[in-house]
Order: sequence, then structure tokens, then C-alpha cells
Amino acid sequence: MPDSCTVAVLGGGSFGTVIANIIAGNDNHVRLWLRNEALAESINSQRQNSDYLPGYLLHEKLAATSSLDRAVQGVDVVLVAVPSSSFRQVVRELAGQVPAETILVSLTKGIEPGGFRLMSEVLREEMPANPIGVLSGPNLAGEIAAGHVTGSVIASDHSEINTRIHDLLHSQSFLIYGSQDMYGVELGGALKNVYAILAGVAAALEFGENTVGMLLTRSLAEMSRFAVHMGANPMTFLGLAGVGDLFVTCSSPLSRNYRVGLALGRGQPLDDILGAMDQVAEGINTLGLLKAEADRRGVHMPLVKGLYAILYEHRPVAAVFDDMMHTEQAQDVEFVTGR
Repeated sequence: MPDSCTVAVLGGGSFGTVIANIIAGNDNHVRLWLRNEALAESINSQRQNSDYLPGYLLHEKLAATSSLDRAVQGVDVVLVAVPSSSFRQVVRELAGQVPAETILVSLTKGIEPGGFRLMSEVLREEMPANPIGVLSGPNLAGEIAAGHVTGSVIASDHSEINTRIHDLLHSQSFLIYGSQDMYGVELGGALKNVYAILAGVAAALEFGENTVGMLLTRSLAEMSRFAVHMGANPMTFLGLAGVGDLFVTCSSPLSRNYRVGLALGRGQPLDDILGAMDQVAEGINTLGLLKAEADRRGVHMPLVKGLYAILYEHRPVAAVFDDMMHTEQAQDVEFVTGR
């Protein structure tokens, strides 16, 4: 067995909590950081995160704190699980508090507002000396907490980082796979949120299974087409961080982005939907950034363009879906191997 280590998980939402608990269950000391001091005290006294995962028992080696200094003091690995909108701010607070050999791993599936920066790029810009990685996959926190077998991908430029994170997280019910395509894995996790909203709209409109199958497949083609323009390996999208994550978030009511689409398709105003949610639906933030970047690069993305028209141009949902389905390029599979 590898030696135990001390880990900080920054972000006390549902996913940060389950990841912290898995690591603690693998005989490591874990500090879970969150800004809400009252919730941190409640987690330590009641051994559960009552705001996000009530009833999910937390390991005795997990300790919550609202002090970032205490959370990261003497740690070997820091995992960041905060929303993309606050990611850079948190990392800036972290910079200077951990040595250059401390491994940094992003768990955030989103794009920084105000540009097109993935979380790994934010880490590189703010803490360039530290080794970094990203974790992504079909990882609904509620199912992980319930003990359902789940797979996730750790991606880094360095195989030793992948090995380290594998040893921290791999268990009988949480399986860790490795990748060297950090950008592709991260893009898969960010982009699928947009298509999960579309899938929710389609479910509300009661589309047939044939139509849903086409929508998911064209979503995969579209997101991989964009990712290749950004320098990712298209084969990454055949794995857990691509088609695996896309399928789960486009078919499950546990997905926040899918629930947003479902409510949109039933006629609810977007502001009302988001106001009723207790955690961020990253797909809403990602959509505008993705459309702007696709337009700038000349990438054909009719599904993204259609969803943008529904949300921000207030075009009728049924009419937009009809346009999306009939303006696709004729080519089915764009990336093939061999001749």
C-alpha cells in the first residue's frame, strides 16, 4: 500500500465532499475547506454535509475548516472543487501558501468567465511552478455517495501525477483511469454541460428515442470538433471524460444542467430556474463563452448556436430545434483512423 498523505480539498459542495471522503476512506488525512464557518463546524460535529449531502456519513479522517491557511498547511496534494467563477480568486489565495512540489488538481468542469480559460490554464498562470492535473468523468456526486460504481479520469502531462492521484482515489466503487490529454479531458468535462441543457429541453418536449440518440451523437461530434480546433486529441472523446460524461449528464435528472434544460423546455424563465438552484449549473456560464470562441475560430456548432438562440435571443424552442436538426453538416464521423 502507498504511504498515506495529507490532502486539501477546496470546495464544500457535493462533489468536493464525496471526493474528500473517498480519499479519507483510503487512509489519508483530508482537510475540506469551505467559506461557510457554520457549515464547517456542522460537518465536524455531525459527520455529514447537511447542506449538500444529508445522511452521507463522513470519515473520521476528514476535517472541515473555513480557514484556507489551516486547510493547506503541510499538504501533499490540493484538489480544487470550486465554481469556475471563483476558481482564480481561490487559487490566488492559495498561491504562496504551498511549496512548488505540491500537486494541484482541478475538479471544476467549467470555463473562466470573461475569456476562454480552462481551469488548468488558470492554475498554470497563477501557480506556474506546481505540477498540475485535472479530474473528470461521469461523476454524479449523489450516485458516488450512494456507493454506485463510478469511473473517473485523471489527466496530466506527468505519469507520476496520474499514479499519485490514482492511489489517493481508487477504490472498489470509485475507479480511476489515466490520460495524458489534459486539455481534451478538461474540455470534455466543460463542454458536455451545454449539451446536457439541450438534452433536458428535448426531454421536456418529449422527443422520441431516435431523436435523442441523434442529438447525443451530434453533440459528441460537435464538442470533439471544437476540441480538436483547440488542440485536443479526438480519441479522448471516446472515453469516460467524453462520451461517458456526455451520456450521463444528458440523461439523468441528477444533473443540474439537465434539470435547467427540462425546466426551460417546460416554459420556466431562466432567472427563476437558476434562483431556485443551490449549486451552479456550469453549462449556463459555458454556453456564451463557447459560442463566442466558436464564432471567433469559425467552428461549425449548430447545437450551441441553437441553444444560445433559445436562452439569449428568446426564439421559440420548437422552431430552434427544427433549425438545429436540419442545418448539420452531412459528414457523420469526422475523425477516422487509417485510410
